[in-house]
Amino acid sequence: MSYEMVVGLQIKNEDMYARYRESMTPLLETYGGGFRYDFKISEVLKNEEGRAINRVFVIFFKDKASMGQFFSNSNYIKMKSEFFEDSVDETTIISEYQRS
Repeated sequence: MSYEMVVGLQIKNEDMYARYRESMTPLLETYGGGFRYDFKISEVLKNEEGRAINRVFVIFFKDKASMGQFFSNSNYIKMKSEFFEDSVDETTIISEYQRS
């Protein structure tokens, strides 16, 4: 079983976002996590929340507690501040679920 999120982002700086992904992935893996799918989106036909989206991915963790530990990890917070905040305009959590 794993805990997953489907996330939509509006990325404004592809290079910086790639550096974010590169820096955070080893830490993500220590929490039993990774990415199942990752898409660049050119057109959104329906968007309930109205935030712009040009990237959609599925991120997973071994369980919900691991997800919380990852996002609160001080090293992750530093990476997010250094790379994510200046590379992404908007974040939409599309769905969260337990996968069996």
